[in-house]
Amino acid sequence: MKKLLSGNEAVARGAWEAGVNVVSAYPGTPSTEILENLAKCKEIYAELATNEKVGLEVAAGASFAGARALTCMKHVGLNVAADPLFSMAYRTTAITPRWLRSPAWSLPTPRNVWS
Repeated sequence: MKKLLSGNEAVARGAWEAGVNVVSAYPGTPSTEILENLAKCKEIYAELATNEKVGLEVAAGASFAGARALTCMKHVGLNVAADPLFSMAYRTTAITPRWLRSPAWSLPTPRNVWS
């Protein structure tokens, strides 16, 4: 059965299908709906973080403990999360950054796209 999803709903669905069981995020356009959609899944621990740094640290800690974790933040939030991100490079941690662009940045494309 086909279902029409927004970009954020598709990211949340992909995370759920990939087995993510911990998500910690700080809300901000364009990533807010990812956390909102994952919070609806009973098997996923979803947490609204105090800021982007805390969101990344919670996801990193869960990952170090063996969970499949995800964090979401807006692009400027990466500045706040930079310290733990750089520190994670010292560990053997798989970090896969995906940047979700706002439609306004990619005009005339009227939809969210991955870079």
